[in-house]
Amino acid sequence: MQIIGVAIMGDSRMPAVRSMLMVVTVVNGVVAHRKAPFVGRSDGRSLGRWGLMVNRENRVEKRSVLVLMGGWVLDPGRSNREADVWIKDGVIDAVVTPDTSPPATAECVDVTGLLVLPGFVDLHVHLREPGHEYKETIATGTAAAAAGGFTTVCCMPNTKPVNDDITVTGWIIERTKATASAHVYPIGAITLGSAGRELADFRTLKQAGCVALSDDGRPVMGDEIMRRAMQSAAELDLPVIAHCEDTMASGCGCMNDGPVSRAMGWRGMPGDGEDRMIARDIRLARETGARLHVAHLSTAGGVEMVRKAKSDGVRITAEVCPHHFTLTDEAVPTYGANAKMNPPLRSERDRIALIEGLADGTIDAIATDHAPHAEYEKQWGMNRAPFGVVGLETAFALTQRLVQQGRLTLERAITCLTSAPAAVLGLQKGTLEPGVVADVTLIDLEASWTVHPERFRSKGRNTPFVGWALQGQVIRTLVAGVTVYQRHQAR
Repeated sequence: MQIIGVAIMGDSRMPAVRSMLMVVTVVNGVVAHRKAPFVGRSDGRSLGRWGLMVNRENRVEKRSVLVLMGGWVLDPGRSNREADVWIKDGVIDAVVTPDTSPPATAECVDVTGLLVLPGFVDLHVHLREPGHEYKETIATGTAAAAAGGFTTVCCMPNTKPVNDDITVTGWIIERTKATASAHVYPIGAITLGSAGRELADFRTLKQAGCVALSDDGRPVMGDEIMRRAMQSAAELDLPVIAHCEDTMASGCGCMNDGPVSRAMGWRGMPGDGEDRMIARDIRLARETGARLHVAHLSTAGGVEMVRKAKSDGVRITAEVCPHHFTLTDEAVPTYGANAKMNPPLRSERDRIALIEGLADGTIDAIATDHAPHAEYEKQWGMNRAPFGVVGLETAFALTQRLVQQGRLTLERAITCLTSAPAAVLGLQKGTLEPGVVADVTLIDLEASWTVHPERFRSKGRNTPFVGWALQGQVIRTLVAGVTVYQRHQAR
């Protein structure tokens, strides 16, 4: 490795950020600036790129072995049995049978009766920082993630300023080092300002630490600029995460177009507008060889198109949100603006198709599209209130409902929350394989609880699930072997 340059950069759009130090390195002849997500601790130390405990001099902190004893280990594709998990120096050391004697110096924790899972991975969150800290911050958003069992989150670029250059990306990474309770991977914007006109510099965004590209919330309407984006992304092997919406069709709509919207007198957002953009992006992905990931899939037609594209060999993956497989547009008159999101809740036919797509592997991942807003913003009424609901702290229990209903196997559900989303972006997460970072989630499948938004770690309270009785609760979350959430901390 050779250091070839040091740059001090500032950004007039971010006056709080005077400058950022960037060391550019060359590895095997390739420029490889490897600043990457970190996780902060209250004692000022941080978790390095691979999650190892490091102090400010970058020395690995030696710790005794932590043994999670007597739990049921479900590591999709690897283990589904009673076992003990050994954690050493922040990484998985071994997964062994319960009769294996731990080291004499080990710290042993009895987790009998609990599911021991890889930490969940969320491909789609809005942490709102920088620029919208009154809605959420990296600290509060990742605290919510930890409470929901998520140890890795990928943050969308619709911040203020938009994450369309390395200064913003670097700021997010540095802020994560100081305040986060989970690994944070930035997603860079496709176009400058997410305005849909001029491409951002994908190469430098990737070098700065972005793991994918998206203009989420603002679909790239122009065919030619989306084609160019996919061509450039394909050259860098960066996934393109597409928010598929024909804004000419959705216009000023606030819910699904159908009998309910007409009965309520609210302008609807037709599902075929989403379908048209999915079809376009599949066509462009086929032509360019790009890795296309369809965000928050919500229509039966979209599920079928993704299914066919996969069978045709297109490099395509897709995600679905718990609110879309749990509720339909029939819920909107009851929950009002707390059931307003984009894409909107669709019909029962769409909901069933989404569940079937999850079960058969057409849909790869469950993602929350966690979108916190201030309480007063959601009180502006259906037409004016912003789109979005929070989801990090309810995602697992809503997914578990599908298991209870016999719609998904437990292993498939966990796959969609762990190894499958990690695979979408090529992250070394979502597994308990020895040698990887010890991100672990402990679940009590029998625990019942009621959704009280005022107890959320998130600043956002905008959820349609207020008062719902759910089963399946996160008991403890560990990031790199360090506990970042325990249930008894609940407020």
